[in-house]
Amino acid sequence: MRPVRFLLNDELRELQNVDPTMTVLQWLRRDAELRGTKEGCAEGDCGACTVVIGRRAADGRMIYRAVNACILFVPVLDGCQLLTVEHLKTADGRLHPAQQAMVDYHGSQCGFCTPGFVMSLFGLYLNEDRPSRQRINDVLAGNLCRCTGYRPIIDAARAMYDYEWDDPTLAATARTAERLAALHEDAEPLELQYGKRRYFAPTNAGQLESLLTRYPEATLLAGGTDIGLWVTKLHRDLSQVIFIGHVAELHGIEDNADELIIGAAVTHADALETVGRHFPDFGELLRRFASTLIRNSSTVGGNVANGSPIGDSMPVMIALGARVVLRGADGRREIPLEDLYVDYGKQSRRAGEYVERLRIPKLAADERFRCYKLSKRFDQDISAVCAAFKIRVNDGRVTAIRTGFGGIAAIPARAPDTESVITGQPWTEATIARAEAVLAEEFTPLTDMRATERYRRMTTVRLLRKFFIETSQPGAKTRLLEEETWV
Repeated sequence: MRPVRFLLNDELRELQNVDPTMTVLQWLRRDAELRGTKEGCAEGDCGACTVVIGRRAADGRMIYRAVNACILFVPVLDGCQLLTVEHLKTADGRLHPAQQAMVDYHGSQCGFCTPGFVMSLFGLYLNEDRPSRQRINDVLAGNLCRCTGYRPIIDAARAMYDYEWDDPTLAATARTAERLAALHEDAEPLELQYGKRRYFAPTNAGQLESLLTRYPEATLLAGGTDIGLWVTKLHRDLSQVIFIGHVAELHGIEDNADELIIGAAVTHADALETVGRHFPDFGELLRRFASTLIRNSSTVGGNVANGSPIGDSMPVMIALGARVVLRGADGRREIPLEDLYVDYGKQSRRAGEYVERLRIPKLAADERFRCYKLSKRFDQDISAVCAAFKIRVNDGRVTAIRTGFGGIAAIPARAPDTESVITGQPWTEATIARAEAVLAEEFTPLTDMRATERYRRMTTVRLLRKFFIETSQPGAKTRLLEEETWV
């Protein structure tokens, strides 16, 4: 068994006998003794643990992403570069512009959150030149500050591009890519054993299927944004982990004439631009999906395979008519996404099957689509209700409609009775009134800390009406946005 090999800042590290479920944050603070990376929530919410991960793309470029170290397992670093706040200051003591701007614009008080903010800004600095205020807000949504307030931090983010600086990380990207490639030039796929725990990182579908045959109860790990919490919060002992992030067949987005095909291991950050171009509402929902730090790790397939009733992407893709491609040792099969979910925590996947890709039909010229997310906060919040609708109207009559709802039932689901009432009817006030009465009784929502049963039932119906108004009255969406006082 070979070691976990990666670059820590610019230094090669080879870790033997590493616990496969130790987080990067734990390793940095306890073993590497780099304590600029802080522990706050240990669940990917506060951003105090932010680091930047560099990966070599297939074309040889380096791709840098800011992520949460508190829910990232150490073996996932294999073949990557890990950049921490200690990397930013130069040998002669000069601060990086992201750091210097925080000083100059008074972006820090107690300072506990500051390294995380700096690393998020550093990731932005590496990837984008002078982004908009909105983009800065999006990037910083996953970093929480309790005392300074965001205005001086945002001022620092805008000002950091004004400093004269030849960034050594960017200058060294070609050399870094070569070093990462050399780490695994002739290396076998990573396999670790630590006591009774085992970790595997296959590089192709054949290896993955062989492992699933040998270890059918293994935990499949992709972004780790949920599984990381199993360890840090629920204290589960994961005896067998199979990391799918290196499986080539699970990557890539195909933008075909009539559909998008998204590999299961594609992150939400990488999917956002393409999805938003074809489905603007879906793109806006993904912008509110968790935070930039989470989206840089979380995967489209992982969200689908997790099957949480509060997962935002599934009801939207169900309404769009998405199909999920499942793959296993016996081959592939394709089913409608809604058929994947049987009951809470129960899916129709067979033993040894995994999500390989999602197929999302593009909208036809006569189809309208909208999706909505209701939550207490705009950023980084779980939906109380997520709803999506796709409709086809010809000559004033509804020839087809699909719905998708999340947050109100044990699984993401359609509303078939409501769809039946609408299909074949004129798209009018009378039809929508009948449909509202049916939809109000079609689900039995729960009451929890996010919303009451009454609120969920009421807003589910109101979102259907909102969809009707937006698709039946010219300019209605703009008017509604101006009039709304709730999110």
